[in-house]
Amino acid sequence: MSTRDRILDAAAQVMRTQGYARATTKEIARVAECSEPLLYKYFRDKEDLLLHVFSERVQAFAPVSKAGSGTVADNLVAAANDALRFYGTTFPMMGSLLAAPSLLAATRESLAKYGAGPANVVSWLANYLRDEQRLGRIAADSDPDAIAALLFGACFQQAFLHYFEHGPDGGEIPSRVAQSLVDAVMRGLH
Repeated sequence: MSTRDRILDAAAQVMRTQGYARATTKEIARVAECSEPLLYKYFRDKEDLLLHVFSERVQAFAPVSKAGSGTVADNLVAAANDALRFYGTTFPMMGSLLAAPSLLAATRESLAKYGAGPANVVSWLANYLRDEQRLGRIAADSDPDAIAALLFGACFQQAFLHYFEHGPDGGEIPSRVAQSLVDAVMRGLH
């Protein structure tokens, strides 16, 4: 395993067990069995490391199929399943951040430098829905921004409830949950 991979694995482990707010680069380097300066050889800062953990160690959101391919419902179910998995995996990492307003503000600013952040996925889904709207596959009077926010908001809430009830070892949320959420929002798209 490369040093970079050891650092990413260590970062994911430390962030899951201690939360992002309490995870330090010193602790990550200790778990990775490397020096802290070596960690900075591969990653600019803790936010850069977090983004790489999200993109390489957490199953992230896969792009929704191109508008016009598959069915809208199937594409949304795939996106909802990705969201449920992502939110469920990242709750232990990000929960502690919400209790530290100054750290939250600093993280928000740092993520913005990388063009990242939680609002991006809602925008990404809304843009997909707008493309489907232009193709006439969803109602012209539907609100893509509201539908995207409702679907991913519901996924966030379901992932939180699942994590709260079952803890970190609770397994994945059943795919029927994604299907039922999409069934509900599809009513607003016809």
